[in-house]
Amino acid sequence: MFGIGVPELVVILVIALIVLGPSRLPDVAKAVGKALAEFRRATSDISDELKDVKRTLENEVRTAERESARKKTKESVARASAAPAAAEPEPEIKETGPKESEASGS
Repeated sequence: MFGIGVPELVVILVIALIVLGPSRLPDVAKAVGKALAEFRRATSDISDELKDVKRTLENEVRTAERESARKKTKESVARASAAPAAAEPEPEIKETGPKESEASGS
């Protein structure tokens, strides 16, 4: 958990027993246990709330991306359908036959 092994935990418990005494040690241990449980609940609630916010933001980003893609598609379709109508027709090129230099037999 905190890098505390069994030997370190035994030393901490022995020091707590010496400092607090056998009569107060159970009460202190109970209070520490309740505090740790409350801390875990609070951090779990915060973690859940952050996950909900993340999920909401991801959904909003996806929705915005879809709307942007739809808008771009509509614009490109509108441009594509408006482009042939707005373009001027190309003039026709008529061939008149061989050039004069080619006709003389060069």
